[in-house]
Amino acid sequence: MDIYKELNIKTIINAQSWVTKLGGSIMRPEVLDAMNKASGAFVNVEELHEKCSEQISNLCNSESALITSGCASAIVLMSAAVICAEDESLIDEIPNLTNRPEILIDSRGRNHYDSAFEMTGAKLIEYKNLDDMKKKITRRSVAVAFIEAPFLGSGVSINETVNSAKRFDLPVIVDASARIPPVDNLYKFTNAGAAMVAYSGGKGIRGPQNTGFILGNKTYIDLAKKNLICFSDSKAKIGRSMKVSKECLVGLTTALKLFIDIDQDGIWRNWEEKAKFIVNELSSVEGLNVKLEDDGVNREGPQAVIYFNDNWEGLSPKQIRLMLESGDPAIYVGTGGYRDEINLAMTNVQDGQEKIIAKKLKEILTK
Repeated sequence: MDIYKELNIKTIINAQSWVTKLGGSIMRPEVLDAMNKASGAFVNVEELHEKCSEQISNLCNSESALITSGCASAIVLMSAAVICAEDESLIDEIPNLTNRPEILIDSRGRNHYDSAFEMTGAKLIEYKNLDDMKKKITRRSVAVAFIEAPFLGSGVSINETVNSAKRFDLPVIVDASARIPPVDNLYKFTNAGAAMVAYSGGKGIRGPQNTGFILGNKTYIDLAKKNLICFSDSKAKIGRSMKVSKECLVGLTTALKLFIDIDQDGIWRNWEEKAKFIVNELSSVEGLNVKLEDDGVNREGPQAVIYFNDNWEGLSPKQIRLMLESGDPAIYVGTGGYRDEINLAMTNVQDGQEKIIAKKLKEILTK
């Protein structure tokens, strides 16, 4: 990694997961090769965008698809699409709308990133349950947002949400940024009837970190596209700052092809073996309860999780994290979820790094 040495930046062992702060994921050599080849010629980017999005649609058995510059961009464009569904002239007014359209959202789904829904000028309206949703629907309601993410509690399911929204002719738009893998989640939400679903391309799919994509209904995705691609328009739209380079268009398409074809069970077993190694190495430390967890909801793949018992007399979880991050190599770990436990995601732990993690943790925990 000579480039990072030149910049005087330390590389990190990433046991925190596919977080943007640490760079998302590591692209496969085939993806980098495709991007490098794409950089060597000029093309009509609008045509390339159309062709690559069409390939993604076919790969995911979706009616339509649109590549975006990250999942946050996808959420903004989904919001824009539902706003102008009844009146396309609003495309030129977003986000400076006279009356703020309303997007309903389960209060248990509120999160750090949902402001992307409001960047179009829309307003998020919380509801507590299905009965409350019905009460909150007004003439300004344009959609229901559904959030699929860890540790958001047991809110209304995607099927219940879609069925309720349909009674009021409201589309459901889904943020499923980090829910890939498993592959089945590429089909889960559209099969349930969601109008559009947003995914990150730079997490589990291992495409360029600044890519994402929308799957779903062609009518809505065409509207999202009009808010993004505006090369020939007299006025730039809200998506103008969200353009996707030719290299990233090709890179994401290549990454998704590889992701769908790869042995997912083999990857899962690899993560599990690494997590088990760490669990076994730390299981004898007094005052700790170290577990292998893989619940498929709150943990992204098999993880080693360190719980601190009442008789723990060592450093606090926060102090342990800081020591790991300040080490050489720096090691970043998860911030728990249930309590102040330490969780170690194996999704970005490279072969052999689990031994470095276990050794360093043992040193810190047995001081």
